[in-house]
Amino acid sequence: MMAESIMSKAATMEIPINSNGDTGTLAEDDSLEQDLQQVMVSGPNLNETSIVSGGYGGPAGGIIPTSSIKGTTRDEVSRGVAVEKLDSVKKWGINTYKCTKQMFSEKFGKGSRTVDLELEAQIEVLKETKIKYESVLRLATALTNHFHNMVQTQQALGDTFADLSQKSPELQDEFGYNAETQKLLCKNGESLLGAINFFVSSINTLVNKTMEDTLLTIKLYENARLEFDAYRTDVEELSQGPRDAVTVVRIEMATQEYQVHRDKFERLRSDVTIKLKFLEENKVKVMHKQLLLFHNAISAYFAGNQQQLEQTLIQFNVKLKPPGSDKPSWLEEQ
Repeated sequence: MMAESIMSKAATMEIPINSNGDTGTLAEDDSLEQDLQQVMVSGPNLNETSIVSGGYGGPAGGIIPTSSIKGTTRDEVSRGVAVEKLDSVKKWGINTYKCTKQMFSEKFGKGSRTVDLELEAQIEVLKETKIKYESVLRLATALTNHFHNMVQTQQALGDTFADLSQKSPELQDEFGYNAETQKLLCKNGESLLGAINFFVSSINTLVNKTMEDTLLTIKLYENARLEFDAYRTDVEELSQGPRDAVTVVRIEMATQEYQVHRDKFERLRSDVTIKLKFLEENKVKVMHKQLLLFHNAISAYFAGNQQQLEQTLIQFNVKLKPPGSDKPSWLEEQ
């Protein structure tokens, strides 16, 4: 505002001229010079700066505040974002329409689909295998729960026999023998529980992580296959029509989209092939170890061979949880 007032003052003041051409002395010269010096030292207030058209003495209509320029820039950015979102929604809608059309065409036998017989057979085998392994996991988990309850019952029964042995002198030996037997069974049962829990944990990882990850890639591959066939069909239909200038442009654009989806489809098909191969190798390796552990632990327990049961746990690096580790801590109970 200071700079504006100075400029206005300088533009509108009258400067008298003497007969010899020299300027006269004005009373306002000193104040004008002081104002100019202040502007040179402190600089103009940029927050109040305006763009003036038509000269310093122009009408107020020629003044454009800088705040309106910043607002225009924000509007342009917002408009650009909106256009980008609209374009994205438009592409999504077109893609969804083409894929839905292709899906119904395949379902009613009117459209063709790309088929990799060997790969699709491997995918079906994996899906069936996962269902069977889920059944094994469910049954093994149920066995673990039932056996855990039995071990807890044996422990309680052993404690009761030991207490009765102290309070029944006439049956002290008999109660004592049974108490020792139940405690030994309880100890072996905890060892077997450790082996079964290790078996269940490994099967759970194989089914719900490794297989699930491969099936997720397969789902992406199947979606890519549907998109690929949809755009392939689009190119074929356009190529069979008349070849005018507009159609040629549409064919070129459709071909570009087709190439993009073909590359995506081939990349995912390669990923699925590789994952299926590694999954099969990993499955055989894991199950060979876990089935051997399960067999040896069950056989040793029911044969009453405590030493062999302990050796089995050591062989497969199964570590038992300390008694009471499954119970929540004092902080967790609060």
